Amino acid sequence: MRKTVLLAAACLFTPLAIAAADEGAAAPLDWQHWQAGNEVSNTASLQRGARNFFGYCAGCHSLKYLRYSRLASDLRISPDQLKADLLPAGATPADYVKSSLAADDAVAWFGKVPPDLSLIARARGPNHVYQFLKTFYADPSTPTHSNNLALVNPAMPAVLSDLEGVKEAVFRNVEVTVDGSVTTEKRFDHFVTTVPGRLNAAQFDGFVRDTVNFLDYVGEPAQVERRSIGVWVVLFLLVFTWIALLLKKEYWKDVH
Repeated sequence: MRKTVLLAAACLFTPLAIAAADEGAAAPLDWQHWQAGNEVSNTASLQRGARNFFGYCAGCHSLKYLRYSRLASDLRISPDQLKADLLPAGATPADYVKSSLAADDAVAWFGKVPPDLSLIARARGPNHVYQFLKTFYADPSTPTHSNNLALVNPAMPAVLSDLEGVKEAVFRNVEVTVDGSVTTEKRFDHFVTTVPGRLNAAQFDGFVRDTVNFLDYVGEPAQVERRSIGVWVVLFLLVFTWIALLLKKEYWKDVH
């Protein structure tokens, strides 16, 4: 009798479970809510992010507010490593991180000069930068043959496609009612990878997170120290307030 009841329950709920799974799989990819999950105090992540930036970004983008010496000090990079791996020919540790790309060449190749990325994470937010780097897709209609969900028609090509692979965006038509009239809008649904990259999904995600973490650090190199000092300042103010209240009570006790 017990086996019969269990079998009947399994037959009843299995289609519901399968339908729920299918419904979840069919849900559009919610890329707008992806989080970078920064941890600027993670030195190892910052070191990997610096490696990623100088390997894939420094050819076009500068960090005009960051000196090589400050970078080496904060990220615990030895002078020998700095000279061998990061410093361009003829540069000194006191120099700012500048791209070697000439402005005329940038305009000829991309249509505009690539922006300086010193404050990009502070201006747009780490989550936006993370979403931008993760949502490139193939688009033959653009000059770069690529497009982006976070920034439509960017001048920047999909420079990380050799790592992530080439993927296409699948859109679906959605009917929307506006002022009583029904219109059809094209909305993103999901990605389909057509050419695999050198990294799997988890490895590429780690690559992007480290890069965004580094750009977040560049926007304010002293932020970890600032937050640490801030805790002690707040504690001091609390203790000082307590002492001030005791002193007030002592001064005013005779008046009361």
